[in-house]
Amino acid sequence: MAFPKNFLWGAATASYQIEGASRQDGRGECIWTRFSHTPGKVMNGDTGDVATDHYHRYVEDVALMKELGLQAYRFSVSWPRVIPNGTGTTNPAGLDFYDRLVDELLSAGIIPAATLYHWDLPQALQNRGGWLNREIVGWFSDYTDQMTRRLGDRVKNWITINEPFVAAFVGYTFAAHAPGYSDPRAGLLAAHHMLLAHGAAMQVIRQNVANSVAGITLNVSWVDPATSSEADVQAARRHDGFVNRWFIDPVFKGEYPADMLQLYGSALDDIDVTEIKQAAVPQDFLGINYYTRNVIKDDPNGHYLKTHEIKPEGAGYTQMGWELAPGSLTQLLVRLHQEYAPKALWITENGAAYPDPDPVNGMVADPERTDYFKTHIAAVEVAIQQGSPVTAYFVWSLLDNFEWAYGYDRRFGIIHVDFKTLKRTMKRSGLWYRDYIAKVTAG
Repeated sequence: MAFPKNFLWGAATASYQIEGASRQDGRGECIWTRFSHTPGKVMNGDTGDVATDHYHRYVEDVALMKELGLQAYRFSVSWPRVIPNGTGTTNPAGLDFYDRLVDELLSAGIIPAATLYHWDLPQALQNRGGWLNREIVGWFSDYTDQMTRRLGDRVKNWITINEPFVAAFVGYTFAAHAPGYSDPRAGLLAAHHMLLAHGAAMQVIRQNVANSVAGITLNVSWVDPATSSEADVQAARRHDGFVNRWFIDPVFKGEYPADMLQLYGSALDDIDVTEIKQAAVPQDFLGINYYTRNVIKDDPNGHYLKTHEIKPEGAGYTQMGWELAPGSLTQLLVRLHQEYAPKALWITENGAAYPDPDPVNGMVADPERTDYFKTHIAAVEVAIQQGSPVTAYFVWSLLDNFEWAYGYDRRFGIIHVDFKTLKRTMKRSGLWYRDYIAKVTAG
């Protein structure tokens, strides 16, 4: 096995997707509460009001993590649960919940890894401009200060922001996620402030948490041109700049990629792009969320990138319509190592949605998901053999959950949740993962 001795095996979740208790014990409204309660925004009118009720069932869920043999658990803190208005007065009940969760994890021998922002911005801050307001860099720093002071004696692993590409562009440019804006300028401004907030938060973590291990999580895709034509090669380069380099370059180089600055042009007029150097605070790891690759074709009639994504014929696809491309994960990890030289790479999310059958005799058969994990973990191993410094792998997700705009229609969990009764049932993919962890850590 190529995995280093200190390699972390875990699973990941996000607060709004699992916690429920959306207006209980002093939790404030978040942008996803507002968005999901807006008719037509989420499939079947689903909301995260109850989700998997992890807020009340966390003891049961941690016991399941222990049964799976997880070494680490990546969760996110709900900003409006701990600071209902986003700034100012904290909520003791919300802070106490994360105290209890962390203590339960540690008592089970599971290392906690906390994500500070996984998209559930307090609605009170959205009312003040949200990620479009430059003041949010300070708001996020203050929130980071509160959480690291509260949990930093026990939580050493911190992720600042999850997938700023999705939070900014899907939420502010394409209107498919909260807060539901449809404005390319807004997406670029939100992304800019998220990257600055990351840099500011990293410094707070360093100050408050002794022996901290901290970084950001980006959704990074391997991008291939649809053909070898120069037009498609250049289109793939633009797409890579849009999805990948616009976020990786700032955190490692302190600058935006020059070709994308030229492409975006006047859309950046309201942004001081030179201040992005503040995002380049040294990280202990770069978190990578990987699901698929993108195959890109030039399209003069397309949106502002003038590109079009195609779905190769004959390939396998998940229920999300994402191509099965484990080999591209190897290529991506090697590229990141060669081009950016991160201290370490963490796979902070990797998984697949499939239309699982109902439980039978206390078990859910999900062979496609099991195969997905087999092939993608093998791809990580190949990348390590080629020198990529991968030191952690977290499956997405521990539990079936509220899958954002898809509501409860897409299941990613290695544990099945009956959304009517909230009963948890292990899936065969979860048992495979348990056995795999036991095997690779036995030595």
